[in-house]
Formats: sequence, C-alpha cells, structure tokens
Amino acid sequence: MTNSYARSFKDLRVYQKAREVSGAVFALTKTFPKEETYSLTDQIRRAARSVGAQIAEAWGKRRYEKHFMSKLTDADAEQLETQHWVSEALDCGYLTAADATRLNAGLEEIGRMLNSMMAKSDAFCGSPAGVLHEDVTEYYTDALDDD
Repeated sequence: MTNSYARSFKDLRVYQKAREVSGAVFALTKTFPKEETYSLTDQIRRAARSVGAQIAEAWGKRRYEKHFMSKLTDADAEQLETQHWVSEALDCGYLTAADATRLNAGLEEIGRMLNSMMAKSDAFCGSPAGVLHEDVTEYYTDALDDD
C-alpha cells in the first residue's frame, strides 16, 4: 500500500497489525504475576505499544525521507524489543509456547512490512499531492542603492 491509497497512518496495514499485536500483548500480560507489574509486564506493554506510535510518527514525518526512515527504524527496533520480552516471558513460564509463537509471528510480519516500507520510502515521502507551494522568490537583493 502506498500513500496514494492511505489517507492516514490508521489506513496502513502495518499500523493495524501493530495494534492487533499490542492488544494481544495486553490481554496476555493480564495473567502475569503481580510482582512483574512494574518490570516485565510494563516493559513488554511499552515496547509493543511503541511500535504503532512510531509508525504514526513516521507518517507525520514523511515529508522528510530521512526522518521517515528514522521513525520506521525506531518502530522496527521496538518490535524486536517486544520479541525479546516475549522470549523472557516464555522463559519465565508466563506465556505458553503457542502464545509466544503467535506473538512473534505477528511481530516478524510487522518487521517485514516495515522493512518493505523503508525499501520503498520514496513512495511514501515528499510533498503531498495538492499542497500549494510558494514560488521561488528572491528575498534578498543586492540592489539596495538608491543612488
């Protein structure tokens, strides 16, 4: 999907997938032990939620390709961090192998989608169609002499 079809970051399939995974992480972490509330539970939820937030920020920065790429890179890093916390939760016995596999499959799909967007960043970036631009104007002149 390119920006000619997406009117908002909410239209991006990668954003929708990030929200799905984040929701699944939230639901699954409700069963984590109370003593993990301010450590593992908090960490995995923050990382999972940040993926979608970084995608939304990337959308807002798409006028500047380097900023767009930077935010997509941040989103990819957050999905990788979430994979790490999924592994930790599995190792601690807080997630089943099936749940961890399902979460990681979704995260890996998000990673592939983000990398595809980065590879095609020029399709997303630049000035939006229909935006008026000021003509190039000389703001400074050497002709200041009234002699």
